[in-house]
Amino acid sequence: MELVNLKDAQDTASFSEAVKRGLGKQQGLYFPTHIPKLENIDELLEMPFVERSIAVLRAIIGDELNNGELEEIVTTAFAFGAPVEQVSDNIYTLELFHGPTLAFKDFGGRFMAQTLSRISEGKPVTILTATSGDTGAAVAHAFHGIDNINVVILFPKGKISALQEKLFTTLGGNIHTVAVESDFDECQSLVKASFDDPDIREGLHLNSANSINISRLLAQVCYYFEAVSQLPKEKRDQLVISVPSGNFGNLTAGMIAKSMGLPIKRFIAATNANDTVPRYLKTGEWAPKKTVATMSNAMDVSQPNNWPRIEALIEQGYVDKSCLKGEMVDEEYTQLAMRQLAQLGYTSEPHAAIAYRAVSHDLEDGEIGLFLGTAHPAKFRETVENVLGTPISLPKPLADVAGEDSLAVDLPASYDALKQHMLDLLKA
Repeated sequence: MELVNLKDAQDTASFSEAVKRGLGKQQGLYFPTHIPKLENIDELLEMPFVERSIAVLRAIIGDELNNGELEEIVTTAFAFGAPVEQVSDNIYTLELFHGPTLAFKDFGGRFMAQTLSRISEGKPVTILTATSGDTGAAVAHAFHGIDNINVVILFPKGKISALQEKLFTTLGGNIHTVAVESDFDECQSLVKASFDDPDIREGLHLNSANSINISRLLAQVCYYFEAVSQLPKEKRDQLVISVPSGNFGNLTAGMIAKSMGLPIKRFIAATNANDTVPRYLKTGEWAPKKTVATMSNAMDVSQPNNWPRIEALIEQGYVDKSCLKGEMVDEEYTQLAMRQLAQLGYTSEPHAAIAYRAVSHDLEDGEIGLFLGTAHPAKFRETVENVLGTPISLPKPLADVAGEDSLAVDLPASYDALKQHMLDLLKA
């Protein structure tokens, strides 16, 4: 597999090299030079999830991971399911929260951890990543206890749910967490600044586990195939998928799946008030505003890092721009959607509710909708209980950490402060 830096066409990498580097020169994203078109889609959709995922990833990655490596990685990483549930006559949801941290990012985080632990060959690696909620937990649990890999997670102090935070700030060991006194976009900027600093990039053997890392992105392609495999065969060609979108890795993965031949009619990029992409799709003007805090905090991103990959998919002719629509759902309608789902007998949290609201108001005659459930509602327990007026119980992963003390260190939104902290921490 060959990948090219979208900011520097001379900067190319194999899959293994791109996984180890994370970002390319000039903070560019790596993107495949070729996305294969699969001819045996119907046959693939009849396979079990793990077996099918191995076949899909093998088609993309090629033979870089051999001798059973890819099979071992996928089998270990995808040790849980992604069931599709029907919520109304023509709308379904893909539940991606049945992994150890109850969020869709378990798929990408675990796949990356298993891949990197093999291709790093025992050499020291420092994972630096920013999180607006679920990434932190997924990455922390995926890498916890892996020899020679340290993880540093930045998150906006006070701007993610308490239970989300407990999932990754209580582990200790090789997992180091930093509460940054700012928003998620500033956390992302600190990560990028670190990659531009040779002292940190080379000195600490830096890598990133955000969805900018190609391994996380490719893992997510697999559950789109799993979703379609569970839908009625006669309806698959009329499928509209609504993706709750923050950093846009999830939507990018879906569009790669479509590029490979998966029968998806079109996508909806559903955002909260941080609606840079919906406005761009309507006006053609890329005009990020200051990030605002919402109840769907994992989507509080005004400058999504993965958007250049979606632009590349469109510009290179893999998908047509007409297959993508953007919808912004405000706080009032997010709550209304949560209550509407509850009336249908389905309990949901704000991110999935946004995707449901968008698709339920956009379906055309004959189409079926699928919205992605990206996190267990208990991860947003306080919000869900306040909106629905009914208590929800904590699943075991959350109950186990609810009473634990956070081990996070508070830092200002200063690169100098972060650099010194990392050098003190990891060069000790």
